[in-house]
Amino acid sequence: MGSQWGYDRTHLRAKHEGYRSRAAYKLLEIQHKFAIIRPDDNIVDLGAAPGSWLQVERTLTQAKVVGIDLNPIAALDGVETIEGDLNDPEIQKKVVTMLGVVNVVVCDASPKLSGHKSYDQARIIELNEQALAFACKVSKQGGNFVVKSFQGTDFPELYAMTKQHYYSVKTCITRSTRKGSTELYIVAKNFVG
Repeated sequence: MGSQWGYDRTHLRAKHEGYRSRAAYKLLEIQHKFAIIRPDDNIVDLGAAPGSWLQVERTLTQAKVVGIDLNPIAALDGVETIEGDLNDPEIQKKVVTMLGVVNVVVCDASPKLSGHKSYDQARIIELNEQALAFACKVSKQGGNFVVKSFQGTDFPELYAMTKQHYYSVKTCITRSTRKGSTELYIVAKNFVG
């Protein structure tokens, strides 16, 4: 699947190296800077389709990796997937049953954008808040959380909300982010519980 921005060097590199999308490099960079995933961490990946973050996560931990998305995710060795809504309490229960302990929750999801900036910003922040609520429900104390967001008027409130639940909260703009994009990641470590 091509991106809305067309093909570029990073997209072509991802295809050449076997990743499902350029987003793989964003997680690799976040991991390099912040060490959010340890070799024995169970991981839940929200909005995981097409699965490039799942591909990276599988290489970073020997523990369990679960991807959740509204759309089907093509099979990956060593990864379990759930087709469903992250807000569904049954999905949340299923994740806890499958993993027992959830160490890391990540979310690189983005809603379909309309092109209306304020409307899109509100939808993105709503998705971010849902991912944060999911992480707070299933994570073990001391767990980590990463979510993609976009700079805008509602972002400071989301950032402050995240700080209420994690001891360390930082932002990160990755090198793989396209020039001109307002995309950034919240990297939250050590869930208060």
